[in-house]
Amino acid sequence: MLKGSIRNKLIFLLMITTILPFGSSIIVTYLYTKDSMEDQVVKESSNLLYQGKVNLEGYIGELNDLSLSLYNNPDFINYMKSPDKDHGYLTIGMVKNVMQTILYTGDTINGVKISFLEEDRFISATRRTNVVFSRGIPEEDEVSFLKAAQSPFNMYIEPAYSQQEEKIRRSKEIVTIHRAFRNIPDNDVLAYISLDIAPDKVIDLSRNMYNSESEEFYVLSPHGDMIYSSDAEISDKQQWIQEVIGEEKEAGTIEWKRDDFNGVIMYDRLSPSAGGWFLVKRVAYADLYESAFNVAKINILFGVIGLGLVVLATLFVSFRITSPIRGLLKSIQQVESGNMQVKAETYSEDEIGVLSRRFHQMVDRINHLINREYKLELENRTSQLKMLQSQINPHFLYNALQSIGTLGLKNHVPHIYSLVTHLSKIMRYGMDMQEDVVPLHKEITYATAYLLLQKERFGDQLRYDILVHEDVKEVAVPKMILQPIIENYFKHGFDVRNGAGVITLNCRREEDQLIIIVKDNGGGIPEKRIEEIEKQLYNPSKKTEGHIGLKNVYVRLDLYYGGKAALLLKNLDEEGFMVRIEVPLQWEGDADESHHRG
Repeated sequence: MLKGSIRNKLIFLLMITTILPFGSSIIVTYLYTKDSMEDQVVKESSNLLYQGKVNLEGYIGELNDLSLSLYNNPDFINYMKSPDKDHGYLTIGMVKNVMQTILYTGDTINGVKISFLEEDRFISATRRTNVVFSRGIPEEDEVSFLKAAQSPFNMYIEPAYSQQEEKIRRSKEIVTIHRAFRNIPDNDVLAYISLDIAPDKVIDLSRNMYNSESEEFYVLSPHGDMIYSSDAEISDKQQWIQEVIGEEKEAGTIEWKRDDFNGVIMYDRLSPSAGGWFLVKRVAYADLYESAFNVAKINILFGVIGLGLVVLATLFVSFRITSPIRGLLKSIQQVESGNMQVKAETYSEDEIGVLSRRFHQMVDRINHLINREYKLELENRTSQLKMLQSQINPHFLYNALQSIGTLGLKNHVPHIYSLVTHLSKIMRYGMDMQEDVVPLHKEITYATAYLLLQKERFGDQLRYDILVHEDVKEVAVPKMILQPIIENYFKHGFDVRNGAGVITLNCRREEDQLIIIVKDNGGGIPEKRIEEIEKQLYNPSKKTEGHIGLKNVYVRLDLYYGGKAALLLKNLDEEGFMVRIEVPLQWEGDADESHHRG
């Protein structure tokens, strides 16, 4: 049933051609959307992390500048150099003023402390207490001071407390910045300045770097300590944290499919001078590809609807197509049997009707072409007879000219023999229909014979010079491309010259090009007229007015070289006119020269 019914074949074919494209489209769209969504999220997140990194580095830089500003206070520097010395109340007041200035300069500074490790005493100030001078530095601070002294930036940022998004305590310090205050230019450490930083600024900057509904965000110390976390259940002992802080790249992406997380981890690292923190964002694949899933569902829905419409349309179209196709098939069978007089039946205006009308028009045209072919066959035979007759005439002319030349020699007039010989060469070359492509030296010989006859006509009023390099004499060129150019000089430029007429012909090689230059000392051509001639040359459909020879040469060059040849026209600076021909030394006609011969 399937093999004999066009309708069933059409339904089956259209269903296949619908299901496969729709199915492929769904798969390709899903994969492409999935990859593009991942690339887009990674790119946007990377940009966001980078911007957050810049903002955090700027914020930490501002805090760092507060401690560095103490180098601009000579009185405070003197106090730092000898803290054990008894100082007056003015010096003590200056120290308190410095401490309070630092404390209240930044909104997020909860406390300031200056520690003299060798003296085992320190000065502290908080927003809740005044400046306090005391002794007994905690051991954990000594460890932090040692890390600050060993740092190339004289700074160490100590994580003090992890701020979790669900349990944020803004009053609690998030980090403490320790700076080793050195005796510049010596390398001795005078004291250690510590700033207790509130989490407000870090929290606000962190919240701007992720979407709390679909993304997780963390700030980690270089040792993996949790400084900020968007998820209260995440601890700093998880394996992915060690993977991130172990990365050598400053920023990157990690595909993670272990533990309880399946997704993409993106990170960026602050510069070491800003603490070297890691800004980490995690996005689960389920959230990352949610848009791709939605697009796939929509495509499936449209695919099912489209498939149903295709089945209904196929049933309708099959009935409309079957009947006219059968009628067209009958007409084709009549033509196959030899009946070329089939009659067109009336069909609808759709494609099948147009096809039927075109078929019958084609049959009528075939009948016309068959009749025309018979007539052409008769004309062809007549042309062959005329060609045989025309071959007699050139041989008669050659023999007659040879007889005249021989008579000139017998009568001791060799000049007549020379002229008749040149004329014979010209006629033989021009009337030879056996070749369209000749070596350059044959074309030069023909041009020379033509110029010799013109020299005989004009005498001392004409001079010519022909220079052909040896390496181009055997280059194949189309026949009769020089004579029309030379003849143009005698038609348009010879009568308006100054002095004797001069024409030069130069043939040489430039790289892989044959260059043929014809110059004369005629009156030249107005530039406007040159533009008109070039338009006529380069536009095959434009009717030629004058300079038919140039048009013929250009058309033949374009025919033989397929647009790789050039014909350039130019007035010379002093006087006269130049025609320059550029053709390839090797051309496709060399491989199939028989197309242009015989």
